[in-house]
Amino acid sequence: MTDVVDGAALLLSLKLALLTVAILVPIGILAGRWLATGDFAARPLVEAIFALPLVLPPTVLGYYLLVALGGSSPLGRWYEAATGQSLVFTFDGLLVASVVFNLPFAIQPLQRAFEAIPEDLRHAASCCGLTTWQSLWRIELPLAWSGLLTAVVLTFAHTLGEFGVVLMVGGSIPGETKTVAIAIYDRVQGFDMAGAGWMSALLLALSIVAITVTYWTSSRQRRKHACAD
Repeated sequence: MTDVVDGAALLLSLKLALLTVAILVPIGILAGRWLATGDFAARPLVEAIFALPLVLPPTVLGYYLLVALGGSSPLGRWYEAATGQSLVFTFDGLLVASVVFNLPFAIQPLQRAFEAIPEDLRHAASCCGLTTWQSLWRIELPLAWSGLLTAVVLTFAHTLGEFGVVLMVGGSIPGETKTVAIAIYDRVQGFDMAGAGWMSALLLALSIVAITVTYWTSSRQRRKHACAD
């Protein structure tokens, strides 16, 4: 098994997925609630920007990220001056790209969950003297837990399987940017179909588990609401 599965690539993918989830959970909570409760003219534009990674081809998104993170960009120059190394083709750059291309998977489920909370509950919390933050942590997040779980699962699974953006921004550097998806591609290029098959089966199993958890959570939440009505 160790001969056909690239353990280093698997561990790197898991590390990338866990860090991406850890960064995007608070971002998803704040952005999701803001979009769910905010009433401002630019809201459709903001939602469209957050949803761009869903419709842009990975190579297009990867190109723009490569330009934005490269040595000629302000961010790339700042990072290189601060750390002495380039941001692209490194794990740090890969993490930044992962956060960007996973934004809709973290924000949209939480936004829908917050939108499902009756506005009367927020008004009641305010009348009871709770601040916005207290209302969020004590009332809204417990009610939106299914959206939070869905965001975590989808972000984690999508990070493991992303290929185009990872290849554009990170390349295929073993132990640094070579994820499972890249390792599968390299195995196919090298005609190692057995290794590619094992790693593909692993990603398939993880994806099935992730989707099952998401649908089970949504179904359970719908049944709960039906019983309450």
